[in-house]
Amino acid sequence: MRSKKKMYSSTILVVLLVLAIVLVPVVLALKGYFPGRQKKDIDNKGTSSNNGMSSNKGTSSNKGTSGKDMPGDITTAPEIDLTRQQINEMTLQEKIGQMVIVGFDGYTIDEDIKMIIENYQIGGAILFQRNVKDAEQLLDLNNALKSINSKNKIPLFISVDEEGGRVSRMPKELEKLPVSGIIGEVNNENISYEIGSILAEELKCFGFNINFAPVMDINSNPQNPVIGDRSFGSDAQIVSKLGVQMMKGIQSGGVISVVKHFPGHGDTSEDSHLNLPVVSHDLNRLMNFELIPFKSAIDDNVDAIMIAHILLNKIDPENPSSLSKTVIMDILRNKLKFNGLVISDDITMEAIVKNYNISDAAIRAVNAGCDIILVCHGYDNEIAVMDALKKAVESNIIPLERINESVYRILKLKGKYKITDDQMDVRNLINIQNINNKIKKIWEENVEKK
Repeated sequence: MRSKKKMYSSTILVVLLVLAIVLVPVVLALKGYFPGRQKKDIDNKGTSSNNGMSSNKGTSSNKGTSGKDMPGDITTAPEIDLTRQQINEMTLQEKIGQMVIVGFDGYTIDEDIKMIIENYQIGGAILFQRNVKDAEQLLDLNNALKSINSKNKIPLFISVDEEGGRVSRMPKELEKLPVSGIIGEVNNENISYEIGSILAEELKCFGFNINFAPVMDINSNPQNPVIGDRSFGSDAQIVSKLGVQMMKGIQSGGVISVVKHFPGHGDTSEDSHLNLPVVSHDLNRLMNFELIPFKSAIDDNVDAIMIAHILLNKIDPENPSSLSKTVIMDILRNKLKFNGLVISDDITMEAIVKNYNISDAAIRAVNAGCDIILVCHGYDNEIAVMDALKKAVESNIIPLERINESVYRILKLKGKYKITDDQMDVRNLINIQNINNKIKKIWEENVEKK
């Protein structure tokens, strides 16, 4: 009897041992403890036939907001970040292209912009009044941009300065929204949010996905030639609360809001389109006044900030803010804790081209921390900037890691907003009358009554 019990005990132990040998590797594999197998699975499933992009060319939406600590071999990480994997698969030209948004002339696509999209794989385009004739033409133009870019792996940012009021690029079929100065006088957060949502509705109707608005500058200098009523006013708190609500309204409509012009263009006496303005405030003054609206926007999850071409001579006397590592990295990134996209103001403005070679300025801007360089005028300027950035990386003037950080932020933001190159339906234009009715209601119920 005892020998039988021993035999049964031995049999049970053998069975348990066999089960352990079979089941433990299976459990561990399911938990992702085998990097080699995980890599094989990702090779088979983790990427689409479009080199990491989904079938509609949207970018992945995995967690992460910056390019810091990018691992050398991302395929061995316990959790795979598809955006980083996508960056590893991109050519240097594709990366540089993503970091540039360009402008062009005319109501239709010309050979220059077509070549830049096809050969340089640019990150986006910006439209001005020179590109807008009427509603149908504008829709056709943006659809043409998307169509040309559809052969590329990554969808386009299609951007515009649509602040409402006197800075507007919308076609004549649309009613004008109140300028920000009037919104500041009304001083109603709900109205500011509603105007932001109307702006987004206008832009989405035509296929735009980025708006360089609202203006977060405080209009503290009555002699300022460039801001004026584009600002919500001279009170930092009013500018903060109304600016943030307009930003949220724009975001609510699926459009990226880029607040501007960091670190504050409100107390300048010169227009940076014409000259390089100098501001003589120290950091303490900036933190307690000019930067208040931007800090509020950062705390409320702004996606992108535009950097102005102004010289803060008590902070960085050598470099305009757009080319200043002190302003972008030390103040904006480290002190204000901003992890989103940093976009330069137009690098072809006189504040830059009067004082710098445009290629050198672009290199300085990227090394200072700009993620996207805005090149709004001149085909030759656009080519020069992209060629210079590529050569600067190849010669180690710009570290490749600096480029990867920016491209990571760009792809993440395109993924967050599900940006695609899908064509916009002409039936969208039917919405124009509904939008106009909303704008008239804003004027009648909130502005004219006041």
